[in-house]
Amino acid sequence: MANIVAVTSCPTGIAHTFMAAESLQRSAQALGHTIKVETQGSVGAQNTLTGAEIAAADVVVIAADTKVDLSRFAGKPVYQTSTNAAINDGQAVISAALAQAQALAERPNAAARKDYVAEVQEAKARRSAAASGPYKHLMTGVSYMIPFVVAGGLMIAVAFAVGGINADKATGTLGGALFQIGGPAAFALMVPILSGFIAYSIADRPGLAPGMIGGMLASTLGAGFLGGIISGFIAGYAVYWLNRVIKLPRNLAGLMPVLVLPVLGTAIVGLLMEYVIGTPVHLVMTALTAWLVGMQMSGAVALGLLLGAMMAFDMGGPVNKAAYAFAVGLLGSHVYMPMAAVMAAGMTPPLGLALATFLFKNRFTTDEQEAGKAAGVLGLAFITEGAIPFAARDPLRVIPANMIGSAVAGALSMAFACQLRVPHGGIFVLPIPNAVTNLPMYIVAIAAGTLVTTGALFVLKRPVSKAVSQPVAEETAAATAVPVAA
Repeated sequence: MANIVAVTSCPTGIAHTFMAAESLQRSAQALGHTIKVETQGSVGAQNTLTGAEIAAADVVVIAADTKVDLSRFAGKPVYQTSTNAAINDGQAVISAALAQAQALAERPNAAARKDYVAEVQEAKARRSAAASGPYKHLMTGVSYMIPFVVAGGLMIAVAFAVGGINADKATGTLGGALFQIGGPAAFALMVPILSGFIAYSIADRPGLAPGMIGGMLASTLGAGFLGGIISGFIAGYAVYWLNRVIKLPRNLAGLMPVLVLPVLGTAIVGLLMEYVIGTPVHLVMTALTAWLVGMQMSGAVALGLLLGAMMAFDMGGPVNKAAYAFAVGLLGSHVYMPMAAVMAAGMTPPLGLALATFLFKNRFTTDEQEAGKAAGVLGLAFITEGAIPFAARDPLRVIPANMIGSAVAGALSMAFACQLRVPHGGIFVLPIPNAVTNLPMYIVAIAAGTLVTTGALFVLKRPVSKAVSQPVAEETAAATAVPVAA
């Protein structure tokens, strides 16, 4: 029996984080091992690992799609993978991690074991960077940016509710104060935070200051979220490169993270933003914003169809997150229609599945029908991942049905000119005054997308036999219910 500790983390810190944790816990129990999983979710770290627990562990499993600080696991065999790998086959992840730990244990001495740990981690880092490094870095930045956008968007919405349509111009009033908190304060930090934590994901702490300064320059130069993404990658890779090229004497090595790397990294990204990148990206952002604001009905509907289909394609994967990050980034430019389309489309798959399991019981197993109730709750909360267990069981029918319904929801939201000022919350932000414009038709868009998904599931899925594979059904219900408990 092995003693395992693990950390799970996903960009939004909601569904995949807890689904991966649950999968690892069940898999370890099935294999006869003990495990403690720390979840680094949207509310911070939970079930935090102590120093004693880490010291007693035989292996560390990191199932994460964002940057996780590994410094506290020094000297331990660390196995890194994605949340999807842990969700899909937790037993395989644990077996691979223990195989690595066994290989380390067979090394002849402690020094050799330490060298091998570094060698394995470096090899995994190279493989990760070659496969999906930029995406992981971008999602780290987005995950840290989201709370600022949520807080700022809600403050602006409440400001207009309290102070009226001219709250942004008022002074000395509660509405004016709330607008100042949400707009010039919270929203002003959006791009620097995005840029800073992209750089942090690439180069660790030395990249944070150059990244945030580059992001602030992107904001002041009008380069927006595109400029912030570019400055974050420039700062991160510049600091990463400098850290490997510059070699100081051992007694001066302490100057690298606090003086040499931040100063040189800031100079590089700052000068590039000022003289090379800032103006062209500003022109691109201006053109993009003008196109989105002034697009005609046909263009709006087409964009809504595309964003909606992307949200349902992989339900929390790279395509889904690309659409989500695009819409969130536009909030800083006061373009709110794509965000509304994205949230409506993201709510539709689990809501449509929940309704289908209620109306068309003969197309779902008994356990899927029970899981549908939890999927409905997740859909109301804008957690698209609630549809994943159903899609994993029958992808060729469920995914197309989800995409059709989400595309309809996104297109209708754009056609109705609905705007959303906050990037998350689902149905729970709808009652907040001015958080959503044209609220009745926005509800119609969500309802229509849900009904289309349900209808498509009725057409595409076939009645199931009464002989049901119990382990698969149990996994479906458990995976769907985890985020609700959290």
